[in-house]
Amino acid sequence: MTTKPKAKKFRIRRGETSSDGGATGGVPPKPQKAADAGPSPAAQKAQSIDEIRQEGLTGRQLRMARRVAQKNGIAATSDFDAVRQLRAKGIDPFQQSTILELVAPKGGTDAPGAAKGQVSSKERVQLPQTVPDKPSNLPSTERAAPPDNRAAEILAIQRDIAKRRRRKLALLGMRLSIFVLLPTFLVGWYYMLIATPMYATNSEFVIQQADSGQAAGGLGGLFQGTSMATQQDSIAVQSYLESRAAMVRLDEEHGFKSHFSDPEIDPIQRLDADATNEAAFKVYSDRVNISYDPTEGILRMEVVASDPQTSQLFSNALIGYAEEQVDQLTQRPRDAAMAGARENYQNAEDRRTAALNELLRIQEEFAVIDVTGETGALTAQISALEQQRQQLQLSLSERLNVTRPNQAQVDALRGQIDNIGNLIDELRNQMTTSGSGTSLAVRNTELRLAEENYQFQTLQVQAALTQMEAAQIEANRQVRYLSLGVEPVAPDEATYPRALENTILAFLIFAGAYLMLSITSSILREQVTS
Repeated sequence: MTTKPKAKKFRIRRGETSSDGGATGGVPPKPQKAADAGPSPAAQKAQSIDEIRQEGLTGRQLRMARRVAQKNGIAATSDFDAVRQLRAKGIDPFQQSTILELVAPKGGTDAPGAAKGQVSSKERVQLPQTVPDKPSNLPSTERAAPPDNRAAEILAIQRDIAKRRRRKLALLGMRLSIFVLLPTFLVGWYYMLIATPMYATNSEFVIQQADSGQAAGGLGGLFQGTSMATQQDSIAVQSYLESRAAMVRLDEEHGFKSHFSDPEIDPIQRLDADATNEAAFKVYSDRVNISYDPTEGILRMEVVASDPQTSQLFSNALIGYAEEQVDQLTQRPRDAAMAGARENYQNAEDRRTAALNELLRIQEEFAVIDVTGETGALTAQISALEQQRQQLQLSLSERLNVTRPNQAQVDALRGQIDNIGNLIDELRNQMTTSGSGTSLAVRNTELRLAEENYQFQTLQVQAALTQMEAAQIEANRQVRYLSLGVEPVAPDEATYPRALENTILAFLIFAGAYLMLSITSSILREQVTS
C-alpha cells in the first residue's frame, strides 16, 4: 500500500514577483540561479493536478494560464489542466515574456520559437517559485493581518462612526434648540404669561338698495335686488373704514390712541403716548378687521380692544361712520337729479306766469274780458239782422208782385231793409275797426295768442311737475340703507391671545425657516466644494 506524500506549504519570498505579475515587496527581484529556473520537463509531466491545486495559485494566475494555453492551441479541460499541459510542454504560464506575448503584435519577436509562443531558456525569465516555508523567512500576507486585528480595526471604525453620529446629532439638537425650540418657548411664554387679554366685538351688516316699486328695465334689472347692485358701495365703505380718515375720526371722538396707550397693556401691544398717526394706524389695522363677502354682500367687522365696553363702543362708532359714508355716496347723485328737475319745473312756472300776465295786459288794454265772446255776440246779432232783412225783402217782393201795391207799405218795407243793412254795416265795422284804431280782429288775434301761450305754458308746467316726480322716485331708488345683520355685543371672555394656536404657529414658522436655511446652506456647500 503506497502512502500519499504529504503536501508541503509554500510561500512567496519577499522581493520576488507575486502571482499577479507584480512585486510583493519594495526590493527588486534578484536574478535566479539555474537550479531555481523551474522543474524539469520530466518533473512537469509527472506533476499531477492535485499537486498544482496545492500550490495555492490565484485566480488571476489560472486565467493567465488558460489564455496562454488557448494561444498555444492547447485544449485544456480546466485552468489547472492548462497549467499542467503548459508545464509538460516546457512553457511557463506565469513568465512575464509569455504574458506580454499575448498583447504583442504579430511578428514582433525575433526568437526562433516566437511563432509558437515559446522562448529559449537563455531569454526566458522565470517567475518566482514556491519554496518550503522556513521560520527564517518573513511571514506571509495572511499572517500579517490576523483575524483578531481585523476585528479590532472594524470595531474601532464602527465606534468612530457612532461617535461622529452622536456628535452630529448633538450639534443638530443644539441648533434646533437655539433656532427653533428656544424662540418657540419665548413666544409661548409671552402669549401665556405676559400678553394682555384682548376682547373682540363682531358685527355684520349689509348695504341694501331702496325698492322703487317698479321693475328696472334693461341690464340693470338683472342685478336689482342682488349683491351686485351694491357691490361698489360695499367696497367703498370697507375702504373707508380701513382708512386713516376713519382712524383719525375715531381717535378724535372716542380716544383710540389714549386707549391703546394705557400702561396696563403689555409693552409689545402698547402704543406710545406720543405716537404718530402712522404708528396708530398700524395698531388700528391690526385691531380693526373688515372683510367683504361678494357672494352674499355681507360686511363682517371685528373690533379688538383691551376691555369689552370699549370694543363695543368702537364697533358702534364705526358702524355709524359707515352709515354716514353710505348716505354721502348716494347724496350727490340724488341732489343732482332733483336739482335739475326742480330747476326745470321752476322755469316752466315762470314762463306760465309771464304768459298769464301778458293775457291780463291785453285784456286790460282792450277793455275786453272775452274778445271771443264779444265777437260771437256781434256775429250773432249780424246773423239775426241778416235773417230779419231777408224776411223784409221777401215781404217787399210779395207787395211788389200785386197789381196795385200799396206804396206806403212798400216804402216802409224798403226803409226797414235799409235800416237793417245800415245796422249790419255798423256791426261789421265795429268788428273790424274801433275808436282807438285797433280792430276787433287784431285784438281777438292777440288775445287768442296770449291765451294759447298761457295754455301751452300750463302744459309745460304739468310736464315739468311729472318729470320732477319721476326724478324724486329715481332718487329714492338710489338711496342705500345700512342694515345690521349681527349687532355688536360686548364679549364676556377674552378672545385674544390664543396661546396654544399661536405657539404652534410660531413653531411651524421657525422650523420651516430653519429647514429652508439648512437646505440652502447645504446646496451652497455642495456647490463650493464640487
